[in-house]
Amino acid sequence: MTRTLYLHGFASSPQSRKAQYFAEHIPDLVIPDLNQDDFGGLTISRQLAQLKPLLTEPSYIIGSSLGGLTAAILAEQCPELIKKIVLLAPAFQFTTNWRRRLGETSIAEWQKEIYRPVFHYSYQREIPLHYNFFQDAETYANYSFKNTTSTLILHGIHDETVPIQVSEDYCKDRPWTTLISLDSDHSLGNCLDTLVQETKQFLFGG
Repeated sequence: MTRTLYLHGFASSPQSRKAQYFAEHIPDLVIPDLNQDDFGGLTISRQLAQLKPLLTEPSYIIGSSLGGLTAAILAEQCPELIKKIVLLAPAFQFTTNWRRRLGETSIAEWQKEIYRPVFHYSYQREIPLHYNFFQDAETYANYSFKNTTSTLILHGIHDETVPIQVSEDYCKDRPWTTLISLDSDHSLGNCLDTLVQETKQFLFGG
């Protein structure tokens, strides 16, 4: 039996509404806590190091936002262990979008001050996030995705956090990738039934 993992998004947790909705509909879904009780020390590289030991057998991965970007990188690095991936509003062009939203001045201040307060939606409070997070993410900014892992992307057309254009760009010249556009924002909270239905059809054929 193929293991299925769900990777939650940035400043989220396994207890998020979306993660729990998937857990209700996909038996034995594995949802690692990517915060590791140290959200302030989070990096993409740390997530990858945490997840690779879990790939003890061929797996499916569902990834939301930053978890989607992490899933795509995992599929590139461990193609023999990942059969299919489902990406929910994946955070491609991650640091480019952060630069656009924060501005270069704020990023320079973050680098100088080392920590920047970030609101964590699951903890419902601000937590200081180390600049290493952004610096590490920059190393994946121009990541070359060449692996042909079968991929489904679901993305909201009203997403202001990660514009759907980044998924459209990703799908160009990648015929093994299917993009479904949804009438939703970044949370995809009004489309949970559709997300689960399309995911189950893609992964399991029903």
